[in-house]
Amino acid sequence: MPRRPSLATDLTGLLSAFLAAIALASCGVSGGSTAALHPHPQAVEPVAGQQAVAISSTDPLGDVHAHAPSLAEVRRELRLELVAATVNGARYIDPLRYVTSWGRTDQGVDATLPVGAPILAPGTVRVLAIIPDWYAGQPLVYFELLDGPDAGRVQYVAEQITDIARPGSTLVQGQVVARFASRGTGIEYGWSTLDGITLARATTGYGEGQATPAGALIRAWLNGLGAGAGPS
Repeated sequence: MPRRPSLATDLTGLLSAFLAAIALASCGVSGGSTAALHPHPQAVEPVAGQQAVAISSTDPLGDVHAHAPSLAEVRRELRLELVAATVNGARYIDPLRYVTSWGRTDQGVDATLPVGAPILAPGTVRVLAIIPDWYAGQPLVYFELLDGPDAGRVQYVAEQITDIARPGSTLVQGQVVARFASRGTGIEYGWSTLDGITLARATTGYGEGQATPAGALIRAWLNGLGAGAGPS
């Protein structure tokens, strides 16, 4: 099976450039047509560490009765659904083609979409697990890339999402992983690990609002697909 560099290897080079830049700057499956949605992505220059949109206690963010599973349970669910994926020449599509504005780089990349807009499977993916209360009562869903140059790696999308694809389901390229909910703190899209934590936390650590190399890496990955997500 062809071997690929690990994300940790990718991050080694990226981290050096990332820290240098900081020093210089001092910064479920849901049906329905999407024909009416018109993407207007804006290549902005988000400020690293910029605070997310404030929310109040009256904002209905997800299921108020949701209970976050233990880390051990998340790890068990991730491994339960994991598939032995082989790297191949399949190409990905931009999973965030309906973004209207891009936000900060932190654990991943923050973005805003029209209500009901889909977050798409970039290639064939396996939905691994859902944390119903990941941040401010909002969920996170993990999914594994099953083809392409990053086959076997895990991504996530979190926060202002609804209609999430069921864990254990396999989606083909372009099918809906989740949709943008009517209320919330925007979405975050990034790399994850099989330990049930984001790649940012697993590598360099993370504090609220902190820009990370893992976040810069996913922004570069999206830009490579034509997302126009702006600089890191």
